[in-house]
Amino acid sequence: MTEKKKFSLRKYVSPFAAAFTVFFLLGLAATLISRKSASFADFWQAHIASVPRAALALLTDFFPFSLAETLILSIPLIFAVVMYNSDKIAGTRRSLIRFIINAASVCLLIFGLLFFNFSAGYNTSTLDKRLGLKRDKVSAEELYDTADTLLLQIRSDAEKIDFIYGGFSVMPYGISDLNAKLNESYKKVCAKHGFISDFITNVKQVALSEPWTYTHIAGVYTFFTGEANINMNFPDYTLPFTAAHEMAHQRGIAREDEANFVAFLVCAESDDPYIRYSGYVSVFEYVASALNKADPKMYSSLYHSSVPENLKNEMRAYNEFFEKYKENKVAEVSGKINNGYLHSQGVKEGSRSYNLVVDLAVAYVKSGKH
Repeated sequence: MTEKKKFSLRKYVSPFAAAFTVFFLLGLAATLISRKSASFADFWQAHIASVPRAALALLTDFFPFSLAETLILSIPLIFAVVMYNSDKIAGTRRSLIRFIINAASVCLLIFGLLFFNFSAGYNTSTLDKRLGLKRDKVSAEELYDTADTLLLQIRSDAEKIDFIYGGFSVMPYGISDLNAKLNESYKKVCAKHGFISDFITNVKQVALSEPWTYTHIAGVYTFFTGEANINMNFPDYTLPFTAAHEMAHQRGIAREDEANFVAFLVCAESDDPYIRYSGYVSVFEYVASALNKADPKMYSSLYHSSVPENLKNEMRAYNEFFEKYKENKVAEVSGKINNGYLHSQGVKEGSRSYNLVVDLAVAYVKSGKH
């Protein structure tokens, strides 16, 4: 009589698969608890998630290219290798089960990185409370006053930078210098606001920036590599603000309006006029758009009386640049994915949450802290 073999979990589940599963479960638990408690979310983001998030960012910073972009572009190759070795993978029942479990555990690791390192940031105390700002519904008059205040700094900085005749401003340095200047600004901002993680990293330029523009995405924080990636095909004046926005995500600021506002604070803190110009113009565009919706006549008055000619040219040139990418199916799909992701993280406004930076900008100007 043959003796039955005992089932052994170790034969099918590797130590890595077990570790990835535990990591995922810890991250999921932290996310669920953070949705019930902002104080827990604050603690988790500041003292727990900040460690692996910074470690991942610093580790991948050694690569001079976007590791996330490389991995995504390698998916077809990885699939081909798997298919080529399918006979070995499915050679025995044990090897097939091990492969399925290992593949599933890699998926759990990716989601675990999102839950453990980042998702609690959507449930922390709001930025207005952390900065001591009073955030209320805003009137058209307040939008006008805020836009007019932003234009004061824009006009001052515009005098110190170069413009293509009748068109865009020109960033007078490359991405390496931009990284150095933004890291210097982040040091100042982090010193004032301890809830923002303080470490030095570099934004990565995406190699396929031009085709990527059809998605309407100017930058993205890839939580599974810890990288802040930016689309270098967009006009120069958008780049410092976009880079600072993705670096804010990298440092634990999850909500889109809050990442926008932290990016503004970082740009405003810079000693460099072009970076300041980028930050002020980017927020001005949000505020001006809100004013135009609230009171078109008031917006028209502001535009014709206060907006300097070089900024009008900048905005006009951007509209001409974007016309090529404006209407396409890729952008529709990309927008729906981003909107779905934000909803999954508990952001009721979805993609519209980017525009909520307007409320923060108005509160900031009213506070007199600018």
